[in-house]
Amino acid sequence: MTKKRVKQIFRIVFIIASISSLWFVPWILVKAWILPLPATVQEQLNQGIEHGFDGMIVYVDQGGKPPELYAAGWHDRKRKIPAYPQALFKIASITKLYVAVATAKLVKAGRLSLDKTLAEYFPELANRIQYSDKITLRMMLQHRSGIPNFIDHPDYWKKPPKNRQEALEYALDLPADFKPGEDYGYSNTNYMLISDLIDKTLGYSHKQYIKDEILIPLGLKHTFCSLSDVNINDVMSGYYVGIDKDFKTDDTGLMIATAEDVGIFLRALNDGSVFKKGEQEIYSSIYVYKHTGLLVGYQSIAEYHKDIDAVIIQFNNTTNFDGYDWNLAEIIYNRIVKIVKHKSNSSKM
Repeated sequence: MTKKRVKQIFRIVFIIASISSLWFVPWILVKAWILPLPATVQEQLNQGIEHGFDGMIVYVDQGGKPPELYAAGWHDRKRKIPAYPQALFKIASITKLYVAVATAKLVKAGRLSLDKTLAEYFPELANRIQYSDKITLRMMLQHRSGIPNFIDHPDYWKKPPKNRQEALEYALDLPADFKPGEDYGYSNTNYMLISDLIDKTLGYSHKQYIKDEILIPLGLKHTFCSLSDVNINDVMSGYYVGIDKDFKTDDTGLMIATAEDVGIFLRALNDGSVFKKGEQEIYSSIYVYKHTGLLVGYQSIAEYHKDIDAVIIQFNNTTNFDGYDWNLAEIIYNRIVKIVKHKSNSSKM
Protein backbone atom coordinates (compact mmCIF):
# COMPACT_ATOMS: atom_id res chain seq x y z
CA MET A 1 0.00 0.00 0.00
CA THR A 2 1.41 3.37 -1.01
CA LYS A 3 1.94 6.24 1.43
CA LYS A 4 -0.59 8.26 -0.55
CA ARG A 5 -3.22 5.56 -0.08
CA VAL A 6 -2.48 5.31 3.65
CA LYS A 7 -2.96 9.09 4.01
CA GLN A 8 -6.29 8.85 2.16
CA ILE A 9 -7.50 6.11 4.49
CA PHE A 10 -6.46 8.05 7.59
CA ARG A 11 -8.24 11.12 6.22
CA ILE A 12 -11.46 9.14 5.67
CA VAL A 13 -11.26 7.58 9.14
CA PHE A 14 -10.73 11.03 10.69
CA ILE A 15 -13.76 12.47 8.88
CA ILE A 16 -15.96 9.54 9.88
CA ALA A 17 -14.80 9.81 13.50
CA SER A 18 -15.46 13.55 13.52
CA ILE A 19 -18.96 13.12 12.11
CA SER A 20 -19.70 10.29 14.54
CA SER A 21 -18.61 12.40 17.50
CA LEU A 22 -21.26 14.98 16.64
CA TRP A 23 -23.95 12.44 17.57
CA PHE A 24 -22.78 12.80 21.19
CA VAL A 25 -22.99 16.62 21.17
CA PRO A 26 -26.44 18.23 21.63
CA TRP A 27 -27.23 19.95 18.35
CA ILE A 28 -28.42 23.02 20.22
CA LEU A 29 -24.80 23.62 21.28
CA VAL A 30 -23.59 23.32 17.70
CA LYS A 31 -26.32 25.69 16.54
CA ALA A 32 -25.58 28.22 19.30
CA TRP A 33 -21.90 28.16 18.38
CA ILE A 34 -22.15 28.44 14.59
CA LEU A 35 -24.93 31.02 14.28
CA PRO A 36 -23.76 34.42 12.98
CA LEU A 37 -22.83 36.73 15.82
CA PRO A 38 -25.68 39.17 16.54
CA ALA A 39 -25.00 42.90 16.51
CA THR A 40 -26.34 43.51 20.03
CA VAL A 41 -26.33 41.88 23.44
CA GLN A 42 -30.14 41.96 23.48
CA GLU A 43 -30.30 39.93 20.29
CA GLN A 44 -27.93 37.38 21.80
CA LEU A 45 -30.13 37.06 24.88
CA ASN A 46 -33.17 36.59 22.67
CA GLN A 47 -31.29 33.76 20.95
CA GLY A 48 -30.56 32.26 24.36
CA ILE A 49 -34.29 32.08 25.06
CA GLU A 50 -34.83 30.44 21.68
CA HIS A 51 -32.17 27.88 22.62
CA GLY A 52 -34.20 26.84 25.66
CA PHE A 53 -33.42 29.12 28.60
CA ASP A 54 -36.52 30.38 30.39
CA GLY A 55 -35.00 33.69 31.41
CA MET A 56 -31.71 35.58 31.17
CA ILE A 57 -30.18 38.76 32.62
CA VAL A 58 -26.92 40.42 31.59
CA TYR A 59 -25.07 43.39 33.08
CA VAL A 60 -22.24 45.14 31.22
CA ASP A 61 -20.07 47.76 32.89
CA GLN A 62 -17.36 49.05 30.58
CA GLY A 63 -15.00 51.70 31.89
CA GLY A 64 -15.98 55.22 30.89
CA LYS A 65 -19.47 54.22 29.80
CA PRO A 66 -22.82 54.02 31.61
CA PRO A 67 -23.62 50.44 32.73
CA GLU A 68 -26.00 48.50 30.48
CA LEU A 69 -28.64 46.04 31.65
CA TYR A 70 -30.48 43.47 29.52
CA ALA A 71 -33.15 40.83 30.10
CA ALA A 72 -35.10 38.30 28.05
CA GLY A 73 -37.61 35.51 28.68
CA TRP A 74 -39.49 34.92 31.91
CA HIS A 75 -38.94 36.14 35.44
CA ASP A 76 -41.78 33.84 36.49
CA ARG A 77 -43.05 31.48 33.81
CA LYS A 78 -46.19 30.37 35.65
CA ARG A 79 -47.32 33.91 36.47
CA LYS A 80 -46.27 35.18 33.02
CA ILE A 81 -44.03 37.88 34.45
CA PRO A 82 -41.34 38.92 31.91
CA ALA A 83 -37.70 38.91 32.95
CA TYR A 84 -36.39 42.27 34.13
CA PRO A 85 -32.78 43.34 34.86
CA GLN A 86 -33.36 44.41 38.48
CA ALA A 87 -34.52 40.97 39.63
CA LEU A 88 -32.79 39.20 42.49
CA PHE A 89 -30.94 35.99 41.62
CA LYS A 90 -29.36 33.14 43.57
CA ILE A 91 -25.66 33.63 42.82
CA ALA A 92 -24.57 30.26 44.26
CA SER A 93 -20.77 29.83 44.37
CA ILE A 94 -20.08 33.45 43.46
CA THR A 95 -20.70 33.78 47.21
CA LYS A 96 -17.20 32.36 47.70
CA LEU A 97 -15.68 35.62 46.43
CA TYR A 98 -17.33 37.53 49.27
CA VAL A 99 -16.24 34.93 51.84
CA ALA A 100 -12.65 35.06 50.53
CA VAL A 101 -12.61 38.88 50.77
CA ALA A 102 -13.94 38.68 54.33
CA THR A 103 -11.21 36.16 55.19
CA ALA A 104 -8.48 38.38 53.72
CA LYS A 105 -9.72 41.26 55.86
CA LEU A 106 -9.65 39.15 59.02
CA VAL A 107 -6.16 37.86 58.20
CA LYS A 108 -4.91 41.45 57.78
CA ALA A 109 -6.53 42.33 61.09
CA GLY A 110 -4.62 39.49 62.73
CA ARG A 111 -7.73 37.57 63.71
CA LEU A 112 -7.06 34.63 61.38
CA SER A 113 -3.85 33.00 60.20
CA LEU A 114 -3.46 31.45 56.75
CA ASP A 115 -0.93 28.96 58.11
CA LYS A 116 -2.94 27.69 61.05
CA THR A 117 -4.34 24.19 60.55
CA LEU A 118 -7.86 22.87 60.41
CA ALA A 119 -7.15 20.72 63.47
CA GLU A 120 -6.22 23.86 65.40
CA TYR A 121 -9.31 25.76 64.29
CA PHE A 122 -11.69 22.80 64.56
CA PRO A 123 -10.31 20.33 67.11
CA GLU A 124 -13.72 18.64 67.20
CA LEU A 125 -13.19 17.60 63.55
CA ALA A 126 -9.54 16.58 63.86
CA ASN A 127 -10.33 12.86 63.80
CA ARG A 128 -13.02 13.12 61.15
CA ILE A 129 -11.09 14.86 58.36
CA GLN A 130 -7.97 13.14 57.10
CA TYR A 131 -4.76 15.20 57.33
CA SER A 132 -6.55 17.81 59.44
CA ASP A 133 -3.22 18.62 61.12
CA LYS A 134 -1.67 19.37 57.71
CA ILE A 135 -4.52 21.28 56.07
CA THR A 136 -4.07 25.04 56.46
CA LEU A 137 -6.60 27.82 56.04
CA ARG A 138 -4.66 28.89 52.93
CA MET A 139 -5.14 25.43 51.38
CA MET A 140 -8.86 25.51 52.11
CA LEU A 141 -9.24 28.92 50.46
CA GLN A 142 -7.34 27.70 47.39
CA HIS A 143 -9.20 24.35 47.15
CA ARG A 144 -5.94 22.52 47.77
CA SER A 145 -6.98 20.82 51.00
CA GLY A 146 -8.11 17.47 49.61
CA ILE A 147 -11.28 17.60 51.73
CA PRO A 148 -14.07 15.77 49.86
CA ASN A 149 -16.84 17.88 48.34
CA PHE A 150 -20.02 17.10 50.26
CA ILE A 151 -22.21 17.33 47.16
CA ASP A 152 -20.20 14.49 45.58
CA HIS A 153 -21.35 12.04 48.23
CA PRO A 154 -23.61 9.39 46.59
CA ASP A 155 -26.36 9.96 49.16
CA TYR A 156 -26.37 13.76 48.89
CA TRP A 157 -29.01 13.88 46.14
CA LYS A 158 -31.00 10.91 47.50
CA LYS A 159 -31.27 12.43 50.97
CA PRO A 160 -30.70 16.18 50.61
CA PRO A 161 -29.36 17.71 53.83
CA LYS A 162 -31.79 19.73 55.91
CA ASN A 163 -29.11 21.97 57.40
CA ARG A 164 -25.39 22.80 57.33
CA GLN A 165 -24.44 20.09 59.81
CA GLU A 166 -26.14 17.41 57.74
CA ALA A 167 -24.36 18.72 54.62
CA LEU A 168 -21.01 18.62 56.41
CA GLU A 169 -21.63 15.03 57.51
CA TYR A 170 -21.43 14.01 53.84
CA ALA A 171 -17.77 15.09 53.79
CA LEU A 172 -16.65 13.63 57.11
CA ASP A 173 -14.99 10.28 57.89
CA LEU A 174 -13.90 9.85 54.26
CA PRO A 175 -10.46 9.37 52.68
CA ALA A 176 -8.95 12.62 51.42
CA ASP A 177 -9.17 13.25 47.69
CA PHE A 178 -5.41 13.92 47.77
CA LYS A 179 -2.71 14.92 50.23
CA PRO A 180 -2.93 18.58 51.30
CA GLY A 181 -1.20 20.98 48.93
CA GLU A 182 -0.41 18.32 46.31
CA ASP A 183 -3.34 18.91 43.96
CA TYR A 184 -6.40 21.06 43.29
CA GLY A 185 -9.94 19.88 43.93
CA TYR A 186 -12.90 22.26 44.03
CA SER A 187 -14.81 21.54 47.22
CA ASN A 188 -17.79 23.36 48.67
CA THR A 189 -16.83 21.84 52.01
CA ASN A 190 -13.82 24.16 52.18
CA TYR A 191 -15.92 27.30 52.09
CA MET A 192 -18.61 25.94 54.38
CA LEU A 193 -15.89 25.38 56.99
CA ILE A 194 -14.34 28.80 56.31
CA SER A 195 -17.73 30.47 56.83
CA ASP A 196 -18.13 28.56 60.10
CA LEU A 197 -14.61 29.60 61.10
CA ILE A 198 -15.43 33.28 60.55
CA ASP A 199 -18.56 32.85 62.70
CA LYS A 200 -16.46 31.18 65.39
CA THR A 201 -13.77 33.87 65.27
CA LEU A 202 -16.13 36.84 65.34
CA GLY A 203 -18.72 35.46 67.72
CA TYR A 204 -21.42 36.42 65.24
CA SER A 205 -22.45 35.54 61.70
CA HIS A 206 -20.05 35.94 58.78
CA LYS A 207 -23.08 37.21 56.87
CA GLN A 208 -23.29 40.26 59.13
CA TYR A 209 -19.54 40.80 58.73
CA ILE A 210 -19.86 40.67 54.93
CA LYS A 211 -22.69 43.18 55.13
CA ASP A 212 -20.74 45.54 57.41
CA GLU A 213 -17.36 45.30 55.67
CA ILE A 214 -18.30 44.79 52.00
CA LEU A 215 -21.92 45.49 51.14
CA ILE A 216 -22.51 48.71 53.07
CA PRO A 217 -19.17 50.36 52.11
CA LEU A 218 -19.86 49.61 48.43
CA GLY A 219 -23.47 50.77 48.65
CA LEU A 220 -24.83 47.36 47.64
CA LYS A 221 -28.44 47.63 48.74
CA HIS A 222 -29.64 44.76 46.56
CA THR A 223 -27.36 42.01 47.85
CA PHE A 224 -28.62 39.71 50.59
CA CYS A 225 -27.13 36.86 52.56
CA SER A 226 -30.36 35.00 53.18
CA LEU A 227 -33.56 34.24 51.30
CA SER A 228 -35.49 35.24 54.41
CA ASP A 229 -34.26 38.83 53.95
CA VAL A 230 -36.02 39.37 50.61
CA ASN A 231 -39.46 39.48 49.05
CA ILE A 232 -39.62 36.09 47.35
CA ASN A 233 -41.50 37.58 44.40
CA ASP A 234 -38.43 39.70 43.62
CA VAL A 235 -36.34 36.55 43.12
CA MET A 236 -36.14 35.23 39.57
CA SER A 237 -37.71 31.81 39.24
CA GLY A 238 -35.42 28.82 38.75
CA TYR A 239 -36.29 25.83 36.57
CA TYR A 240 -34.96 22.33 36.02
CA VAL A 241 -35.78 20.75 32.66
CA GLY A 242 -38.39 18.00 33.04
CA ILE A 243 -39.49 19.01 36.55
CA ASP A 244 -42.60 21.12 37.03
CA LYS A 245 -41.34 23.15 39.96
CA ASP A 246 -40.10 26.64 40.70
CA PHE A 247 -36.91 26.33 42.79
CA LYS A 248 -36.77 29.93 43.97
CA THR A 249 -38.20 29.09 47.41
CA ASP A 250 -35.44 26.55 48.21
CA ASP A 251 -33.11 28.20 50.75
CA THR A 252 -29.52 27.15 50.04
CA GLY A 253 -27.95 29.55 52.52
CA LEU A 254 -26.04 31.25 49.72
CA MET A 255 -26.25 34.88 48.62
CA ILE A 256 -28.91 36.57 46.50
CA ALA A 257 -28.22 39.71 44.47
CA THR A 258 -29.04 41.70 41.37
CA ALA A 259 -26.72 41.49 38.37
CA GLU A 260 -25.82 45.14 38.86
CA ASP A 261 -24.80 44.62 42.49
CA VAL A 262 -22.64 41.63 41.55
CA GLY A 263 -21.09 43.75 38.80
CA ILE A 264 -20.31 46.62 41.18
CA PHE A 265 -18.72 44.19 43.65
CA LEU A 266 -16.67 42.50 40.93
CA ARG A 267 -15.40 45.86 39.68
CA ALA A 268 -14.40 46.79 43.24
CA LEU A 269 -12.73 43.40 43.69
CA ASN A 270 -10.65 43.80 40.55
CA ASP A 271 -9.70 47.47 40.99
CA GLY A 272 -8.98 46.93 44.68
CA SER A 273 -11.48 49.43 46.07
CA VAL A 274 -13.19 46.76 48.19
CA PHE A 275 -9.98 46.43 50.20
CA LYS A 276 -8.26 48.48 52.85
CA LYS A 277 -4.47 48.89 52.90
CA GLY A 278 -2.65 45.55 52.81
CA GLU A 279 -5.75 43.41 52.26
CA GLN A 280 -5.55 43.02 48.49
CA GLU A 281 -2.05 41.54 48.65
CA ILE A 282 -3.39 38.87 50.98
CA TYR A 283 -6.43 38.22 48.79
CA SER A 284 -4.31 37.87 45.64
CA SER A 285 -2.34 35.11 47.34
CA ILE A 286 -5.41 33.07 48.25
CA TYR A 287 -8.19 33.34 45.67
CA VAL A 288 -9.40 34.27 42.19
CA TYR A 289 -10.94 37.45 40.77
CA LYS A 290 -13.82 35.85 38.87
CA HIS A 291 -16.32 33.07 39.54
CA THR A 292 -19.27 31.07 38.31
CA GLY A 293 -22.28 29.80 40.19
CA LEU A 294 -24.49 26.75 39.75
CA LEU A 295 -27.58 25.62 41.64
CA VAL A 296 -30.64 23.71 40.55
CA GLY A 297 -32.40 26.27 38.35
CA TYR A 298 -29.67 28.90 38.53
CA GLN A 299 -26.47 29.52 36.58
CA SER A 300 -24.28 32.62 36.81
CA ILE A 301 -21.00 33.90 35.36
CA ALA A 302 -19.12 36.91 36.76
CA GLU A 303 -15.89 38.05 35.14
CA TYR A 304 -13.81 41.16 34.53
CA HIS A 305 -12.21 41.49 31.08
CA LYS A 306 -9.10 43.61 31.42
CA ASP A 307 -8.50 44.06 27.69
CA ILE A 308 -11.75 46.02 27.32
CA ASP A 309 -12.05 47.14 30.96
CA ALA A 310 -15.46 45.51 31.20
CA VAL A 311 -17.30 43.62 33.90
CA ILE A 312 -19.85 41.25 32.35
CA ILE A 313 -22.35 39.38 34.51
CA GLN A 314 -24.71 36.76 33.09
CA PHE A 315 -27.62 35.03 34.85
CA ASN A 316 -29.85 32.32 33.40
CA ASN A 317 -32.53 30.40 35.23
CA THR A 318 -32.65 26.97 33.57
CA THR A 319 -30.57 23.87 34.29
CA ASN A 320 -30.84 20.22 33.29
CA PHE A 321 -29.62 16.75 34.23
CA ASP A 322 -27.29 16.38 31.24
CA GLY A 323 -25.49 19.59 32.11
CA TYR A 324 -25.37 20.85 28.53
CA ASP A 325 -27.19 24.00 29.65
CA TRP A 326 -23.94 24.99 31.35
CA ASN A 327 -22.06 24.61 28.06
CA LEU A 328 -24.80 26.59 26.35
CA ALA A 329 -24.51 29.36 28.95
CA GLU A 330 -20.76 29.58 28.38
CA ILE A 331 -21.21 29.74 24.61
CA ILE A 332 -23.70 32.59 24.96
CA TYR A 333 -21.47 34.40 27.47
CA ASN A 334 -18.43 34.18 25.19
CA ARG A 335 -20.48 35.52 22.30
CA ILE A 336 -21.66 38.44 24.46
CA VAL A 337 -18.03 39.22 25.29
CA LYS A 338 -17.27 39.26 21.54
CA ILE A 339 -20.19 41.60 20.89
CA VAL A 340 -18.96 44.00 23.58
CA LYS A 341 -15.43 43.84 22.17
CA HIS A 342 -16.63 44.51 18.61
CA LYS A 343 -18.68 47.44 19.86
CA SER A 344 -15.69 48.77 21.81
CA ASN A 345 -13.34 48.46 18.84
CA SER A 346 -15.85 50.13 16.52
CA SER A 347 -16.20 53.12 18.83
CA LYS A 348 -12.43 53.69 18.68
CA MET A 349 -12.41 53.99 14.89
